[in-house]
Amino acid sequence: MTILLSDPRVAAVAVHEQGDPLVRLDEGFGPARAAVRAGLAERLRAARELLPAGIALRVVEGHRTPAAQQAVITAYEAEVRAAHPGVQGAELRHLTSRFVAPVEVAPHVAGAAVDLTLAEVPGDELDLGTPIDATPEVSGGACYFAAPGISASARARRDLLARVLSAAGLVNYPTEWWHWSYGDRYWALMTGAPAAMYGPASVAVPA
Repeated sequence: MTILLSDPRVAAVAVHEQGDPLVRLDEGFGPARAAVRAGLAERLRAARELLPAGIALRVVEGHRTPAAQQAVITAYEAEVRAAHPGVQGAELRHLTSRFVAPVEVAPHVAGAAVDLTLAEVPGDELDLGTPIDATPEVSGGACYFAAPGISASARARRDLLARVLSAAGLVNYPTEWWHWSYGDRYWALMTGAPAAMYGPASVAVPA
């Protein structure tokens, strides 16, 4: 059974902040030059080295401020309410967390998560079955990493993404094939680590 980020077990994970600064990813990860914790950046570079020649990791988002995270929550809650009339309270929080984490445990707010895909070098992003940020409602559930019904080539690319990122120590949020994290509460729960290494990142994002 999938553990969602709204699960109380995630919030119960202790945080032993390691103090890694936020750093900008190099241009080899794409034009966004997302900000992430230094420990995550190191592991993304290691994952990149495991890819076949001509294929790159394309990171489209990393750190978010709490305000930016809340904006995503608010927008998606409206979509959930439209798709599930009458939903509210704990059920709304549960459904919303399939796509966006509560602010207090959000891996992006900790600078510990990236949204990423594969791309040709040089060239366009490759097809992994849905666009990044395709919601469960819009994609019919195809955004889930293990979703059936995607093409064989998209499945092979998702599996490649998983191999290199898992080898580098990252974990996937299974409702979003593109979301991978390291050092946050969800990562700690999934790996059995005694505590998360990164809480909300309050330091300034480098230029």
